[in-house]
Amino acid sequence: MADVIRLDGVEKSFVVRAKTGRLRRERRIVRAVDGISFAIERGTIVGYLGPNGAGKSTTVKMLTGILVPSGGRIRVAELDPSRQRIELARRIGVVFGQRSQLWWDLPLGDSFDLLRHIYRVPAERHRANLERFTEVLGLAAFVDTPVRQLSLGQRMRGELTAALLHDPEVVFLDEPTIGLDIVAKAAVREFLAEVNRERGVTVLLTTHDLADIERLCSRLLIVDHGHLIWDGGLDELKRRYGQERTLVVDLEEAAPPLDVPGARVTRVDGPRQWLSFQRDETSAAELTAAVAARARLVDLAIEETQIEEIVRRIYAAGA
Repeated sequence: MADVIRLDGVEKSFVVRAKTGRLRRERRIVRAVDGISFAIERGTIVGYLGPNGAGKSTTVKMLTGILVPSGGRIRVAELDPSRQRIELARRIGVVFGQRSQLWWDLPLGDSFDLLRHIYRVPAERHRANLERFTEVLGLAAFVDTPVRQLSLGQRMRGELTAALLHDPEVVFLDEPTIGLDIVAKAAVREFLAEVNRERGVTVLLTTHDLADIERLCSRLLIVDHGHLIWDGGLDELKRRYGQERTLVVDLEEAAPPLDVPGARVTRVDGPRQWLSFQRDETSAAELTAAVAARARLVDLAIEETQIEEIVRRIYAAGA
C-alpha cells in the first residue's frame, strides 16, 4: 500500500521570551518537534502518543496545514499541507477534542448542511453518508438540537460526523474521546473501526487513553520532547514496557493487605486495595478469583500502565 502520510526530518521551533529581570527578557528557542520522520500507509489506523507537551498536537497542526514546519518535508495525500491547504482540506477530516467545527447556536443538522456546501459534497452522497452515520452513531435523537445544548458525548459524535461527511482520505483525531463516558467512548471507537474497515479511511489518532489504542490501532508512534522514541506494534510495546497491571478491589470491609499469589499489594485505603501483577504471569480473572476466595468483593477495576509511565520506562531502558 502507498504511503498517504510522510514526514522526513520535520522540525517546528517557537521563540519564547522569558523574563530574566525587572526590565530584561531572554529570547529562547523551543523545539516542539525535533527531526521527526515516519510514514503511514493508506487505510491504516495509527496511534500517536506521548505525554503533555511532547509535540503531538504540533505535529497534527503541521500535517493539517495550520502550522508551517521550521524544517523538513511533509506530504499528506501527496500534497504539501502548508502550501496547498485548500486542496488538502477537501481530502482530510479533523477532530480536535477541545475545539469545535460545528455552529454553536444552530441545530446539529444545520451544521451538517452548511458543511455540505463548504466541501461541495453532492447532495445524494451527503444524504447517504448522513443516513449511515446517523444510524451508526445514534444521531437521530438530537440532530435537531442546537449544538450548545448537546452533551459532550453527543457533540463528539456530531464532530466525527462533520469530519467524515465529505469522504476524506485521511482523518486526524486529537483526543476524540476526552471527557466521554464509557458508553460514548464505545460508540466512537466502534464508529472509527467501521469507517476504516468499510471505507479505507486512514486515521492518525492522538490520545492519552490506551483503551482507544488497544481497540483500534496495531501500530504506535510515541513522541516525547519532540523526538520519536517508539515506532512499533502494540503487542511488542506491552511485552517490553507495559507488563504490569493493577487490580483495584473494593472489599466489603477494611482488611490487612491481601496475600495473593502472583500479586503484591501496593496501596491500601480503607476497604480499597491496589494489587499489582504481571500480565504474562497472572491473568486478571485468576487474580480476581483468588481475591474473592479471601474476602467479600463489592467492586473491582483493572488499571493499565499509563502512557507517561511507559515513556519513562522506554527512556530508562535507553531507547
